[in-house]
Amino acid sequence: MPRSAESPNASWRFDNSYARLSGDFYSRVEPAPVKEPRMVLFNTMLAESLGLTPGALHNGEGAAILSGNSLPQGAEPIAQAYAGHQYGHFTMLGDGRAILLGEHLTPDGRRVDIQLKGSGRTPYSRGGDGRAALGPMLREYVISEFMYAMGIPTTRSLAVVTTGESVYRTEQLPGAILTRVAASHIRVGTFEWAAARRERNILESLADHTVRRHYSNAAGLAHPYRAMFRAIMEQQAALLAQWQCCGFIHGVMNTDNMALSGETIDYGPCAFMDTYHPAAVFSSIDHHGRYAYGSQPSIAHWNLARLAEAMLPLFDESETAALEWANEAILSFKELYERRWLAGMRAKLGLPKQTEGDRALAEDLLDIMQRKSADFTNTFRQLIAGHLEGEEYREWLARWQKAVGTAPAARKKARDLMLRANPAVIPRNHKVEEALMSASNCGDLRPLNRLLELITRPFDHTVNAPDYQQPAPANALPYQTFCGT
Repeated sequence: MPRSAESPNASWRFDNSYARLSGDFYSRVEPAPVKEPRMVLFNTMLAESLGLTPGALHNGEGAAILSGNSLPQGAEPIAQAYAGHQYGHFTMLGDGRAILLGEHLTPDGRRVDIQLKGSGRTPYSRGGDGRAALGPMLREYVISEFMYAMGIPTTRSLAVVTTGESVYRTEQLPGAILTRVAASHIRVGTFEWAAARRERNILESLADHTVRRHYSNAAGLAHPYRAMFRAIMEQQAALLAQWQCCGFIHGVMNTDNMALSGETIDYGPCAFMDTYHPAAVFSSIDHHGRYAYGSQPSIAHWNLARLAEAMLPLFDESETAALEWANEAILSFKELYERRWLAGMRAKLGLPKQTEGDRALAEDLLDIMQRKSADFTNTFRQLIAGHLEGEEYREWLARWQKAVGTAPAARKKARDLMLRANPAVIPRNHKVEEALMSASNCGDLRPLNRLLELITRPFDHTVNAPDYQQPAPANALPYQTFCGT
């Protein structure tokens, strides 16, 4: 069993509010020790922002803690229970390969979950080995750090540690553990789990905890749970709009992968679009395109409807009144999302003010891009540079120039806005795979570090790295992603 480590110099400050809820929501379990933990990636800037001491963690003792071989003082490791609609089918789930060490308090007053992913079997593993391979853990590190650099709410990655052991999927792979930092791991599926218990006090205790943790402005209102639900919808609308505006495809938007903090969570079969198409999908198991790029807003809407169903007893004592309120609330999501999406597209196009024709301008450009099989990211880069050419764009460009304005000051204002809204570099799928393969198969981290160097400053338009700024070669095989479990 792992032994507690004092780690006085690491500056851990645990206060574990979730572990003070009833045992209905978790099982107490410690990480399984690993053979030979070794630090592969360590996020020094994140550690410093958390009030941790990097020097006390970026060493052998740190590798022992971040692999689960020893526990920091104050940790209370648990595996969280939750349910989820997976591809539309309800299932009772839980952390099958992740263990929450506890909640760390930062010097600036934030409370964050510190979770080990790939840390061994739990009561919810359902026959799985509870372990993770190095490639998927590096993928989560890379993509989550890009999302953070983009200003998109996301869980963060503190470290990746190799275990000195192998995991077996379709082949033998090096094992690894990711340390994930999150505002919390409360999910839509957590409420579905509580609702399935059919005990109001259990559901209410979770809702009260969520209000305290994320939506304190709702506390004390006449209808705090209604207020919380509306706030969750607002955050999800904003998040989905940001995903769509950077061409991000989550890949597995099950209800257990929707965090009520409003953060992007679980970077399994995720990818970024090269060629623009609403039907773009990359996950090897998404055979019918349920979670395709263009379907993500409607899936978020569907997931929030499942949350409303789970919370229904909290909206009103009268089931009829609760249902009426929930239906009305859910109907407002589309408008919330479209308003956020249009604001994001205005910024990408450098439009200085709202006008009636903005939506048509944005949608018409996307239609042209789809017909031309244009690259999503580079089309906007070409627009900024004045290199968006071709007969198909001629009429559209005239409309865009009129919307922006012809005065030099107006053009400069539009350009500045576009530079802040459009990344110069994204994690191109083929470059991500190249970096992961090099690290996993050869132990060579140079391609990964180069990738991280570029994608963590996505709005640096002085970057000239064509290998990282172009889509995969035309003769490349169709890209597929895999869950990694």
